[in-house]
Amino acid sequence: MDAQVTPLLERIDAREREISTAAEELRAQIDALAARLRELDEEMGNLAVTRKTLLALPPTPPEPTDPPPVLPAHPAYQQILDAFAEAVGPMRARDLCERLDLAVTPKNIESTRHKLKRLVGLGVLAETEAGLFAQRRP
Repeated sequence: MDAQVTPLLERIDAREREISTAAEELRAQIDALAARLRELDEEMGNLAVTRKTLLALPPTPPEPTDPPPVLPAHPAYQQILDAFAEAVGPMRARDLCERLDLAVTPKNIESTRHKLKRLVGLGVLAETEAGLFAQRRP
């Protein structure tokens, strides 16, 4: 063989090995990507089946709710609730008497406290601490 051809053949062999190695690496990457693509396609299919199944289910009836409490017929109870709707925070019976323009007498305070306790019993108001009443929040 010619002395000039041998270095060229060696360079060609080296380049073939580089290309062969690069091709093998690409094939491995292609195989990994193909496997990942199959996984994603399978997951998309599962999601489509799940969506179809969920859409085919009948609607669930709403949870039964407790009927609102029946307030006593006396208009004072509505006045109390109106006062609490405007209130910034909890109130005592004495504060409520003042807000409702009632004379702050023991009789009025006790009557108001009794009404407040009744509203607590109906679940309309809450007694946050002894003698301190607040509107229940859902």
